[in-house]
Amino acid sequence: MSLSAPGGQPVLVTMGDAAGIGPEIIVKAFDQGALRGCVVIGDVDVLRRAGSRLSARIDTPADLPDVPPGCLPVLQPDDLPAGLHGLPPGLIDGRNGAAAARCIEAAVRWLQAGQGAAIVTAPIHKEALAAAGLPYPGHTEMLQALATSGAAGATLQPVRMMLANEELRVVLVTIHMSLRRAIDAVTFDAVLQTLRIAHLAASAWGQSRPRMAVAGLNPHAGEGGLFGDEELNIIGPAVQAARAEGLDASGPYAPDTVFMRARRGEFDLVVAMTHDHGLIPVKYLGVEQGVNVTLGLPFVRTSPDHGTAFDIAGQGLADPSSLVAAVQMARRLVAAESASPAA
Repeated sequence: MSLSAPGGQPVLVTMGDAAGIGPEIIVKAFDQGALRGCVVIGDVDVLRRAGSRLSARIDTPADLPDVPPGCLPVLQPDDLPAGLHGLPPGLIDGRNGAAAARCIEAAVRWLQAGQGAAIVTAPIHKEALAAAGLPYPGHTEMLQALATSGAAGATLQPVRMMLANEELRVVLVTIHMSLRRAIDAVTFDAVLQTLRIAHLAASAWGQSRPRMAVAGLNPHAGEGGLFGDEELNIIGPAVQAARAEGLDASGPYAPDTVFMRARRGEFDLVVAMTHDHGLIPVKYLGVEQGVNVTLGLPFVRTSPDHGTAFDIAGQGLADPSSLVAAVQMARRLVAAESASPAA
């Protein structure tokens, strides 16, 4: 099967959880003309069910250049569970979790074989993944494992999660874990590694020396140790170590004001210590604008910044705007990396 497309390799869009809004936002985005040059990795019947209210044609081409005009090309992995289109929307099911994982695995395989330009992932459900017996708490960790080359036991590729829109870019030190565990995971090495990964990613996109603001963990960035000493003993020393390496890092700053400063243009990105510290400011600006980008992978991966939305799945109410933004972001990052002197 060839995925080669006129003008370059396609962006690979994975279906996500079949019981969520992923299939719906994919066919809506295609119906709006936003998925030209993309190939969907998923279950054909599930996508046809999602597109039944729209004008989109769903097909499984043997060769991408032969796709008829107005037809959404879908490549269906051979190992998907059967009968997914018959499962009800909005409910957790291990079969949907397994199918979502198979689509991601297939996309990574094709990308690593030079058969794609980037991956855009529609939302998956973490409980469905667990019900399928998969050990990953989310996309980021799964892609991290799939991108790691070598024999079993090889060191995982260090990755970080960034959520971005036109006004703000935030990179996280810790992601999918309890807040109690996340605080313990904020270490000197973790903060310094995050700054290095963020710097390298921005450099690959043509921003040779990004201005990185580091948010503190505690109120008022610890207020000189009155409200916690992580800023004095961990975060501040990591910032200084990054500066010694030539990185434009500063802080730690009070987390309740640093995002406003970045939004006004004082910084190019903010490094936040925990998931909700960093993501709430971006999502507050509008979920439909936000894009999740995984930094540190050997390929470009983006996704919408929302979840499976089981509460509205199957009702035709889902907004594809964040998926469209994720596809646009993926294309911009691929083009920027190609144009970068390091490419």
